Amino acid sequence: MSRIRVLVVDDSVVIRRLVSDALAQDPAIEVVGVAANGRLALAKVEQLAPDAVTMDVEMPEMNGIEAVRALRKAGHRMPIIMFSTLTERGAGATLDALAAGATDYVTKPSNVGSVQESMDRVAHDLVPRLHALVPNPGGGPRGSARLLPRQPGLRPPAAPAAHATGPAGPGAGQVVPRIVSTLPAPAPHVVRAVVVGSSTGGPEALSRVLSGLTAPPPVPVLVVQHMPPVFTRQLAARLDRLGPATVVESAGEEELRPGHVYIAPGDRHLELQRTGQSVRTLLTDGPPVNYCRPSVDVMFRSAVRALGGELLAIVLTGMGMDGKAGCDDVVRAGGTVLVQDERTSVVWGMPGAVAHAGLAHGIVPLDQVAPAIERTLATAGAGRAVQA
Repeated sequence: MSRIRVLVVDDSVVIRRLVSDALAQDPAIEVVGVAANGRLALAKVEQLAPDAVTMDVEMPEMNGIEAVRALRKAGHRMPIIMFSTLTERGAGATLDALAAGATDYVTKPSNVGSVQESMDRVAHDLVPRLHALVPNPGGGPRGSARLLPRQPGLRPPAAPAAHATGPAGPGAGQVVPRIVSTLPAPAPHVVRAVVVGSSTGGPEALSRVLSGLTAPPPVPVLVVQHMPPVFTRQLAARLDRLGPATVVESAGEEELRPGHVYIAPGDRHLELQRTGQSVRTLLTDGPPVNYCRPSVDVMFRSAVRALGGELLAIVLTGMGMDGKAGCDDVVRAGGTVLVQDERTSVVWGMPGAVAHAGLAHGIVPLDQVAPAIERTLATAGAGRAVQA
């Protein structure tokens, strides 16, 4: 079996060695070269044709954002994983890099006690992503990884990204059989909230969905996107500028309002809590579920407890299986489940797991998700989440 050939780009000799040694722990991955800045990286890509690139954000001569933009302009489509710092500045720069065409990112280890711990953390975060993003190394032209097609006139998206508490864990990048069947349409029901889960490639998918809405949704929308703190706040601000809905990072204790999108903050579970006629957001610090906090399953299941089957659940691109158990609860309660199709997903892990389990009422391409939401709400009937 061919190994995944990786180019490591960072201006720090220490970080280049750290990443190279971390990746060397996996016999299926080969570091074929290193580069100290973006300009050198461009030449190395042409010379080595790697399957994937890890890219520092801030570098002299040509930074990571400029390098990503130049690589994409030159037609290179291999996955580019940004290596960023968990700071406001680092988050902003990483979102800019992802908007320029990067595929994913991981954060540099911090507050660790030893070089070995740092190496283990990097391997823990990078290795599952490389296997998910390069499922068939050497099986086609180098750098032929799938990228979501751009829509004319749309600003490129913010941050396809990692979850807050660690790597994707077991199941990331799993092979999901392509032959799946959908459930028959559920019995007619009111929809009082739309709940959405996404991970790798999710912010781009979210930007397409929210910008594709023709009007503010008549019900609240709740989103779990696997990202760390700081990043989710900036993601919410960027998504708020894209479409007719009002997008905020949830602060907890908000009474749900139609036309509003509530993004789960990094490292907090987002749940719904019903008290009499009122349904409010609730942020909790429970253990990770599916190796993730926030977790899609936690949010979906709490929505079922609060609203029964009066839900439309959407699962977009992402690694792992987070959301499958929650979709099972939604279906059992009589709600509706839609998932993004494989062709338009960066990684068909989460939506593929739901589809393969027979829990999806529809499998739709990304550009049809917003119309499907509006069609479902119009057909099923939308009601205020606070009503009994």
